[in-house]
Amino acid sequence: MPEGPELHLASLYVNKMCDGVVFTGPVRKSEVSKSPEVPFTCEAYRITAASRGKEVKLTLTPVKTDDTKQRVKAGQADQPMDIVFRFGMSGYFRFTAEDELPKHAHLRFYSKEKPCRVLSYVDVRRFGSWQPNGTWQPDRGPCIMFEYKSFRENVVAHLSDRAFDRPICEVLLNQKYFNGVGNYLRAEILFRLSIPPFVPARTVLEGLESEDTSENGKPVKNDITDTKTTDRAKKKGVKGQMADLLRLCHTVPLEVVNLGGKGYDPEKADYSDFEAWLQCYCVDGMKSIRDHNGRTMWFKGDPGPMAPKDSKSPKAKKRVKKEEDHDYTDKKKLAVSRPESSKKKKVVKQETMLKTPKKRKGACKEAGSKRRKKENTQEVNTPPCERRPAGRQRKSSSAEPTSGSQRRSSRVTRLNSK
Repeated sequence: MPEGPELHLASLYVNKMCDGVVFTGPVRKSEVSKSPEVPFTCEAYRITAASRGKEVKLTLTPVKTDDTKQRVKAGQADQPMDIVFRFGMSGYFRFTAEDELPKHAHLRFYSKEKPCRVLSYVDVRRFGSWQPNGTWQPDRGPCIMFEYKSFRENVVAHLSDRAFDRPICEVLLNQKYFNGVGNYLRAEILFRLSIPPFVPARTVLEGLESEDTSENGKPVKNDITDTKTTDRAKKKGVKGQMADLLRLCHTVPLEVVNLGGKGYDPEKADYSDFEAWLQCYCVDGMKSIRDHNGRTMWFKGDPGPMAPKDSKSPKAKKRVKKEEDHDYTDKKKLAVSRPESSKKKKVVKQETMLKTPKKRKGACKEAGSKRRKKENTQEVNTPPCERRPAGRQRKSSSAEPTSGSQRRSSRVTRLNSK
């Protein structure tokens, strides 16, 4: 799932690829997307991008010309428009030739050049969204990377909120306070500070100040700790001295950004440097458990006192297959699981179809042989109408007089002939 660093890298990618490119015409949306249409049409406009936490904003700016009256009459846009994107589980941007459009390109911006190129918003799972004339979502807090001072102040000022009664690993995903932190970032941050994921968030954060005193002094290191630890923290299961978790929420995502785009670049799709950077998330030897929201938490050592009791750790094999396939759709899962189940159903059906006729045939043979035996014994020992069913009695009774009369008539004719 794209997190703060990936969305910032997406904005850098758009600015780099669209620098000097003029776009034209309407913004086109795919038919399958449930996001709204973008009511923007312009003969010539440019695209720039900016990011904030887990949001990216594209700004469409018309190129100024002298003939503004004709643009207004023709329905052309003469004012900039902001489109705010939220990437969901699999969103990203890609800039390609028109005949090389990605399969899941749900919003497209066409260049004015020939041959035409297209900036596409690609989203395989379609959990992402966009909002025309949008603004940064007001419920989200300051960005952990580029609004660090406001981010610290916001968290420290709201430590009394009920949200901080929850485990620290779950609070880190609350975008109201930690805008930009996602699943892999929370695992890496807590791992570097040796903080159990399921300890109360307030216990971890209550000793921190709204201003980072180390910012103006020595360079920030991952192992810097704060000696302001409380007896309550020790009782709650936080071992050793309290570390400045808010500082690492700022520095760790910047490390991903400083990888130089590797791990995001859709052209190369080379994740080797990013995988080498990971120390905890999906790393061999680490433990994993589902939190109270069903999200996978990777960690080392004791999970902490607030860990779910009945939570099961997901199997690592399935995760590896997903990473190799790079296909996160539910359709593929169904396609893989259906043939086996359908084969089993077909086999069961065929077996039942084959077995039931044998039983019926065997039953018919047994019934037929029994009837023949009965008929033979009845012909020898008993009268024909005593042990037969009623339906057969009627048929035999109607047939017997005719045969008897024929025998008598034949005897009479023989006597007369003599």
